[in-house]
Amino acid sequence: MTQTSPQQSQQSGVPDDVRPWPALAALCIGFFMILVDMTIVTVATPDIVEELHASQNAVLWVTSAYLLAYAVPVLITGRLGDTIGPKWMYLAGLALFTAASLWCGLSGSIEMLIAARVVQGVGAAMITPQTMAVITRIFPAERRGKAMALWGATAGVATLVGPILGGVLVDGLGWEWIFFINVPIGLIALYLNWRLVPVLSTNDHSFDWLGVALSGAAMFALVFGIQNGEQRDWDAVVWVLIVGGLVLMALFVLWEARNRKEPLVPLSMFSDRNFSVSSFGISCMGFAAVAMGFPLMLYAQLVRGLSALEASLLFVPMALLSLVMAPVVGRFTDKVHPRLLTAGGFALTSIAVFWTSRGLEPDASYWRILVPMAVLGLGMSAVWAPLAATATRNLPMHQAGAGAGVYNATRLVGSVIGSAGIAVLMENRLAAEGLSGGGSEAAGQSLPSQVFAPFSQAMSDAMLLPAIVLALGFVAVLFFEAPRHFGSAAVTAPAAPAE
Repeated sequence: MTQTSPQQSQQSGVPDDVRPWPALAALCIGFFMILVDMTIVTVATPDIVEELHASQNAVLWVTSAYLLAYAVPVLITGRLGDTIGPKWMYLAGLALFTAASLWCGLSGSIEMLIAARVVQGVGAAMITPQTMAVITRIFPAERRGKAMALWGATAGVATLVGPILGGVLVDGLGWEWIFFINVPIGLIALYLNWRLVPVLSTNDHSFDWLGVALSGAAMFALVFGIQNGEQRDWDAVVWVLIVGGLVLMALFVLWEARNRKEPLVPLSMFSDRNFSVSSFGISCMGFAAVAMGFPLMLYAQLVRGLSALEASLLFVPMALLSLVMAPVVGRFTDKVHPRLLTAGGFALTSIAVFWTSRGLEPDASYWRILVPMAVLGLGMSAVWAPLAATATRNLPMHQAGAGAGVYNATRLVGSVIGSAGIAVLMENRLAAEGLSGGGSEAAGQSLPSQVFAPFSQAMSDAMLLPAIVLALGFVAVLFFEAPRHFGSAAVTAPAAPAE
């Protein structure tokens, strides 16, 4: 079992007796749980509408509120982890997320459920940056790729488990159990993280309150505006929010550049080309991971007449290949130039999404979807872990939390833009085919047979958008440099002194 070297321990404040792999396994339980909750609600939408007497539009906020509360504070929670310790921040977030899950299941109205989901999202924002920060600090740089492979496999499998687990629980026990299931898992995760995750040293920093206010307001305006653009038909309010968010973000960057004390996001991180490229790459991956699912699921349910659970099984090849290949990629992540792995991964994912789109025909064999989905899983396994490992490999230890916060914030913003972008394109392509409102049908119902062909064509065209975005990710990762701590004989360099 890999142990942290004495040199590494001294540099990063890691106890000499830390066991990195058990600690990582404990961290991944909570990380897995919050990622599953990004997708699990979709399957339960019809049941929530019926039992809580809610409108379809109101139920959309069950997911939107979670994503909004998750994305907005993630920059702040990453830096807080540096200040009070990633273990304590993780445990507090996990406890909050678990308690909010119980509240979600007990909710008797749609308003209460949305409020509980907001609290869940805040808990998720407290958890996510700490996983990457702890990996960065307890694993030597030359062995971090294997650890990030497990982190990446966790993200990949969560994309499958959400819809499938949601279908099983809703069909068997009721929609409340998609939230109740988090309670025992959360309690187990709390115990394991308390026992296995080390207490790491902290830096006695001042806090950039103006940076907190500007970044929080900018993220809220951008995410809220993008999420509600389609519902509000991109009216003036939406554009005021988006433009205002961009202005606030520009002011935030200007302030961070001028702040001579303790900036919330040290802009020096972006002088590292690999961190900048990784952040852009993961935003492309976040965009595509969300965007490709909408047209595929609508085609499967409305044209092919599959149930939500049956439709989600189309993701099985992707998740299985991603899981099987994760340890293989992990072994190469520490030895092969990141450009080779990630370029190959992005190329495969772009080709696979394009290939899948060509199979969305009314009478197509399911193999025309399952085979490219397997290729997609192969490509994803070569993207998630190497990107995360390369993003943090060159960062000094005292910036681990801030770097993880920025990296995850770009992933979440990519996901939000992907959700909004694919909704606009689907409506555009449906209108071009002489259809409207097709995507608003309840899950599990079929369309009239006479519109199968134009609806399938619209969904096929829409899937070209994530394929193009993944191609942009391919171009970006061609600019990767060889990391400073690289290869099997690499030696961990001293961390930069605390600012």
